Amino acid sequence: MAGTDSTRAIFFALGANFAIAVAKGVAAWFTHSSAMLAETVHSLADCGNQLLLLLGMRQARKPASPEYPLGHGKAVYFWSFLVAVMLFSVGGMFSLYEGIHKLQHPAPLKQWWWAAGVLVFGIVAEGISMRACLQEVAKVRGDRSLWQWFRGSRQSELVVIFGEDLAALLGLCFALAAVMLTVATGNPMWDALGTVAIGVLLVVVAVLVAVEVKAMLIGQSMDPHRQAQLRAFLAARPEVDHVISLITLQLGSEVMVSVQARMRESSDTRTLLDSIDEVERAVKREFPEVRWSFFEPEQSAVAEPE
Repeated sequence: MAGTDSTRAIFFALGANFAIAVAKGVAAWFTHSSAMLAETVHSLADCGNQLLLLLGMRQARKPASPEYPLGHGKAVYFWSFLVAVMLFSVGGMFSLYEGIHKLQHPAPLKQWWWAAGVLVFGIVAEGISMRACLQEVAKVRGDRSLWQWFRGSRQSELVVIFGEDLAALLGLCFALAAVMLTVATGNPMWDALGTVAIGVLLVVVAVLVAVEVKAMLIGQSMDPHRQAQLRAFLAARPEVDHVISLITLQLGSEVMVSVQARMRESSDTRTLLDSIDEVERAVKREFPEVRWSFFEPEQSAVAEPE
């Protein structure tokens, strides 16, 4: 989407997750906390996920070819969907397994202050990553709520990073609450329940992300908010009398547009073609994400010779 830099958000998330994974791993070793172990695996999986997103964005930039005439932009959707699957399986299902195992075989925490300190550090680091992600989201969200943006966005890598950051931040809060309740009550069941809660959270987020990315894989129009702006822009052009239909297709960071419109009456075909060319140039200036445009004028646009 024009105006955003998903790469910046991805690198923020990668740096935060790697630092947090190392810290969590050390804490899990000393404390024997299942919630901490689940969070360590979750952060390592997130690091791999961000590398996959960077790979997908790189592949999406490959130029068009005779075999792929519309380019490789949708490659990022495949890798984003794979990230959602990994978040579900490696993150969510492992956490659920570990939590259920600890419910059946509870174990006391050791040196719990390690876990608390690392979790507080993780919350701060993930908060910084989340802030960077929200800054990119704000550039395209407009007056929509975050939920409306999430459902309407066509930028899969940003949707995935937002989902991961949200799950990571909430997961850290769940883990900290589980550790503190375990220490306060002396009951290790709270640690196990915290691990289960983290697993449920990751599964829910992964499913929501997968549903959105699946729709992009099938083939969606451009962001509805952005498409409404494009239709209004076309309707306001002096060359256009009426926009009959507007079809858009999001292809990664680029868009294909097909327009059927009734043009202002032209004296000859040459004038009509020049008007169409001018409209297409104006569209690409105003909407730089539009890579391909196909314009079908209504035949009545050309005046009949006397």
